[in-house]
Amino acid sequence: MTATTKGTALITGASTGIGAIYADRLAARGYDLILVARNRDKLQELAAQISDKTGRSVEVLAADLGDSADLARVEKVLREDASVTALVNNAGIGTHTALLESDVDKMTAMVQLNVTALMRLTYAAVPGFVARGGGTVINIASIVAVAPELLNGVYGGTKAFVQAFTTSLNHELADKGIRAQSVLPGATRTDFWALGGLPVEHLPTEIVMDAQDMVDAALAGLDQGETSTIPALRDVALWNAFEAARAALGPQLSATHSAPRFHAAA
Repeated sequence: MTATTKGTALITGASTGIGAIYADRLAARGYDLILVARNRDKLQELAAQISDKTGRSVEVLAADLGDSADLARVEKVLREDASVTALVNNAGIGTHTALLESDVDKMTAMVQLNVTALMRLTYAAVPGFVARGGGTVINIASIVAVAPELLNGVYGGTKAFVQAFTTSLNHELADKGIRAQSVLPGATRTDFWALGGLPVEHLPTEIVMDAQDMVDAALAGLDQGETSTIPALRDVALWNAFEAARAALGPQLSATHSAPRFHAAA
């Protein structure tokens, strides 16, 4: 890397919304870009805008990460392009539909994109990061990772995986120069809601954050060394208490005998 470039950031789901804003912000920070999404025309339009604005190199890779062949093409780039220093796993789908009203095939496709694709892309990128002595993985989760009752249970389950996976990455790789951050947005003003069957205009305005504000907060959290960032959370002590409670459970989660409360009274 040089003083004027931080390497290349590969961003999935980059054609609109959160992914497109990450592209704009990371280019402004000195990253060249590889933009991944299904819509080539939107990617090319965004690439031209960012390149003209920042002078950064912006490549377009049209791919459907729910398709195994397309996913393999993106994995290949991450394995072979030594300029890649950051991966933003943003691509994902969701729904607010209740579990018993959901189509199981659509739920399976959600797991493929939200979990399998994210995991495989991370596996493709991280060995190179380790070999080169550094790299950053940003995984877009959701507040439903810790509050799964708020939306569809399968969606919540996929985002809980993202949170757990990112926590594990930090545990295993922090001493190898790898930074992993999970971002847990609340309701954010993007087309995510309409695609999931609930236009964002139907949500209470006081809970909906502008997507630019969300991304800027997430990047500020990354700068501050956060490994989990909830852009809307005002009192970080609440998250610290949550993590402390989780850590306190650790020594009691496995034992030779079951807990006394499960034994019949004498």
